[in-house]
Amino acid sequence: MARKMTAGDLADRAGISRGLLQRIENGNLRCRIGSVFEVAILVGIKLFEADDITLVKRIRQVDDRIALLPKHTHTDKKVVDDDF
Repeated sequence: MARKMTAGDLADRAGISRGLLQRIENGNLRCRIGSVFEVAILVGIKLFEADDITLVKRIRQVDDRIALLPKHTHTDKKVVDDDF
């Protein structure tokens, strides 16, 4: 509505059927991701954060989480006696 497009216009611009657009609107998980992205872009939904400050912040958050993981794991090397 904010883009002054009807659902039919949006479906035509995205190259999809009106039925697929309705399934996307309803959150159907079986829709192709490319179609969902195309519709999102056409209606102005920001999919990815592109500014450097936000990206650096996210990278630091992930690095902090990774730092909590152990550097190495030790596995017991048990010999299995499977000779019945």
